[in-house]
Amino acid sequence: MATKTTAQPAAPPGRSARQVKAGGRRKSFYPYWFYLPAGIVYALLFLIPTFASFYFSLTRWTLFDTEFIGFDNFVTFFEQPQLVTGLTNTMIYAFVTSGAKVVLGLLLAVFLTSQIIARDWLRSVIFFPVLVSTVGVGITFQVLMDPQEGLINESLALLGIDGPGWLTDPALALLSVAAVDIWKGVGLATVIYIAGIVSIPQEYYEAAKVDGAGSLQNFWHIVLPLARPATATVIILSLIGGLRSFELIWAMTRGGPGFTSDVIASVIYKQYQAGFYGISTAGNVVLFLVVTAIVLPLTLFLNRREVEM
Repeated sequence: MATKTTAQPAAPPGRSARQVKAGGRRKSFYPYWFYLPAGIVYALLFLIPTFASFYFSLTRWTLFDTEFIGFDNFVTFFEQPQLVTGLTNTMIYAFVTSGAKVVLGLLLAVFLTSQIIARDWLRSVIFFPVLVSTVGVGITFQVLMDPQEGLINESLALLGIDGPGWLTDPALALLSVAAVDIWKGVGLATVIYIAGIVSIPQEYYEAAKVDGAGSLQNFWHIVLPLARPATATVIILSLIGGLRSFELIWAMTRGGPGFTSDVIASVIYKQYQAGFYGISTAGNVVLFLVVTAIVLPLTLFLNRREVEM
């Protein structure tokens, strides 16, 4: 008995039989071309400057001359007496500001998502400092915190309180700048938390209401766990900003009095001012590595906790 075979359709010109069997679909690289502009910008503004910094950190360079000297710049940088102070202050500043923004941002977000009068106006007021120039804020608070003629100490004097030297006392200078940083940046943390809270489905609150849960139970068992992605975002952004902070500190104290409010970024800038470009570039590499060593593991840890949730 003859076996009847079915003829396979011939593949169209330019297309293989495997592509025909796959349903006639041919993989196209056309969508990937849309990544090209962003990739070029990223390479020009980040990748190339980053690798160039690693190279120039190993040289003694000026605008017209470059001499390779190996790791001498790093040795000199770590021999700077103010480096240990700057590193310690950087850690204190970053963790104080980021911790305060997380706590205050969450509390303000809970308050501003409740049924209160002028809620939208209050949201605008909280977010407004984020839009103001950092240098402008620093100069303004430098005047306000003047120990003799500043408005803050004059207001305290009316109450019979002798105001401290906010920016001249070595024990208060760094924390005073950190307080201004918190005031300026808490609005962004609040907005992120508001977005996280309003995205929580109402079914959770309705079920909690049926079970007789109060406001505190709702916050602890619903808002806090389900706002974890917002918390991770605020922690990472605030920590990166705190570790890299420079403008506000320089505008308010210039690292003083003495070196008591110096951070790594201000130490780097002082080296640049003195004309030690290779040492300042090595400092930038150190700062990059410090930020990466802290932020990258923390990001992986927070993202893993979100997946487990």
